[in-house]
Amino acid sequence: STERSCLLRELHRFESIAIAQEKLEVAPPSPGQLRHVFFHNALPFVGFGFLDNAIMIAAGTQIELSIGVVLGISTMAGKYCEIQNNLFLFSCSSSLAGYVEALASRLGLSIPDLTPKQADMWQTRLSAHLGKAIGVTIGCILGMFPLLFFGEEEEKLEEK
Repeated sequence: STERSCLLRELHRFESIAIAQEKLEVAPPSPGQLRHVFFHNALPFVGFGFLDNAIMIAAGTQIELSIGVVLGISTMAGKYCEIQNNLFLFSCSSSLAGYVEALASRLGLSIPDLTPKQADMWQTRLSAHLGKAIGVTIGCILGMFPLLFFGEEEEKLEEK
């Protein structure tokens, strides 16, 4: 298997040189390769969207409730604090993106086997962008799970 991978790497290198010299025309990526690109880009963004939304909802609400109650600030000032909190929490969840990508690679998500020319084709870029957009959307929807627990806390705060 190591000899095959070495041979494949050398063939890709040769193919890249030939493409760079415009002597070899490259076929567009197959539907299977495009699916691989889609999932390779989508899975880390599912994790990122999940962490981002879950952290923003859970921590943001707690920060807003604690600061708002202690300082007795108005609704507009509370919204300003919420925006500041969201910026801070977004930067925290952005720092976790590398860990999400490392986890995805540990789960066996390999890099798609494409030539440099294929990787630069519009089909591949479209598949990658769609994967990122759909992945972060799914992650954000899944990351809204803390909202299931806030009904009870608001009732307790109203009783106090």
